[in-house]
Amino acid sequence: MSEKQPPPPVPDLDMVEKGTAAANYETGSNNSASDEKPTTENIESATTGPAEKGAVAIRHTGGRGLEMPPFIKSLTPEHRAELEKKLKRKIDTRLLPAVILMYILNYIDRNNIAAAKLARLEEELHLSSVEYSTAVSILFVGYLLMQIPSNLLLNKFGKPAIYLPTCMIIWGTISAATAACTNASGLLANRFFLGFVEAAYFPGCLYYLSCWYTRKELGFRTAVLYSGALISGAFSGLLSAGVTWGMDGTRGISAWQWLFILEGVITVGVAIGAYFVLPNLPRTTSWLTDEERTLAIWRLEEDIGEDDWVGSADQTFWQGAKLAFLDLKTYVLVVLLFCIVSSGTVTNFFPSVVSTLNYGKVESLLLTAPPYVLAVIVTYLNATHADKTGERYWHVVVPMMVAVVAYIIAATTNHLAPRYLSMMLMVPSVYSGFVVALAWISNTLPRPPAKRAAALAFINAVSNCSSIYASYLYPNSAAPQYTVAMVVNCCTAATAIITATVLRVILVRLNKKLERGIYVEGAINNGLSGDAAVKGFRFKV
Repeated sequence: MSEKQPPPPVPDLDMVEKGTAAANYETGSNNSASDEKPTTENIESATTGPAEKGAVAIRHTGGRGLEMPPFIKSLTPEHRAELEKKLKRKIDTRLLPAVILMYILNYIDRNNIAAAKLARLEEELHLSSVEYSTAVSILFVGYLLMQIPSNLLLNKFGKPAIYLPTCMIIWGTISAATAACTNASGLLANRFFLGFVEAAYFPGCLYYLSCWYTRKELGFRTAVLYSGALISGAFSGLLSAGVTWGMDGTRGISAWQWLFILEGVITVGVAIGAYFVLPNLPRTTSWLTDEERTLAIWRLEEDIGEDDWVGSADQTFWQGAKLAFLDLKTYVLVVLLFCIVSSGTVTNFFPSVVSTLNYGKVESLLLTAPPYVLAVIVTYLNATHADKTGERYWHVVVPMMVAVVAYIIAATTNHLAPRYLSMMLMVPSVYSGFVVALAWISNTLPRPPAKRAAALAFINAVSNCSSIYASYLYPNSAAPQYTVAMVVNCCTAATAIITATVLRVILVRLNKKLERGIYVEGAINNGLSGDAAVKGFRFKV
């Protein structure tokens, strides 16, 4: 097909590629705030040159475009920037500290079984190595099953400030109840239901953030959210060391039981406080002024070229899921995130891996903290730079290259210094790449919100499947090198690099089509209406 870039303001030929969707002309750059509303209403399409096979000319009747609210129109650029800065500060202050603290506890409750193992969980429940590995992996079965339904329910409900803390109270109660387990069967049932309820939180939070922040702001906020997991890795080791050293046998309760009790009680307490702090969505948060609400809604609409969450009646469970499953980019992102998470499954067994350095139990737990502290710093820097530059690919690929090197070192040496160096590298590299990849999902599949919610949950659910099989790569017999696990992690990190390259090629090609005024749907589509393309939407690569 021969196309030429349409000269604004006169639109060029509207075409449907492969008979499935309309092409729209480009009228501006991302984040345009022009008062003029471009439209293609009642423009007759005409053939201007030979068409490719399968293309048809149509009359494009346009859409509503972007209608700037009168309040926004009345603002000078300086005044708007000031109001936007105050709005973001207000939301950041209420939202980010709460979701970080909640995710710290989410991650601790999910992974404290690794620390409990060092506190004699296996011995007191008479678990075999296989039973312990199953107890770790079965959580992710429940975690998998509930993620998509939970995110679609959250999107429909539109009240994350109620939904997420309620789920948190339930999982905190289940986590504390782990202390009452007396055998393998009870532990397996407890872990399954823990994963089932915890599934609501992380994909729900990713969707939650994408409902408040623009694409250029999302990478850093995703890093802030995920810092909860990294901080929990450091904090959990310190807490576990303290409990193991000072509370074993207190009131006749073992140290591993105290771990679950204390962390479960803290989780429930924080969840109750979250009801009074968290915002809902821009249209459902009561403590925003009318001006703040208008600005919050407009920022998201302006960023993509389409409105975001409007109301519960506009959200459908199955339509959003259908749109996500029909988009080929969803599956490329699935492979990318699966490989990154798979390469990072070592963190599920990190205390056991660190214990192969042959220090005592308390010392081993303390040594788990520095890699996570470094990971927090590296992840923040990587995500901040990704947002500043608008680049995604290299901010995923370079960290995964470092991960490949780290796993090669871990698999090939028994010496203390290089082994701990590999541990210091593997956690920061995997997590810093993972956080940018998470933001890339919402950047790549931004609208409609039901599609974004379904895609985030589906991708996160499938990526966590790796934790099911990975649990069996770290049996006690594989210590100290865990060679098979490290080789698998290295291969999945390398595959993530290849997959990120494939995604970049797809997005670059789609951007070139959009530059030429071609709006494409089908197996590889941009997931947006023509209005977004008309307003100059481009994928971040």
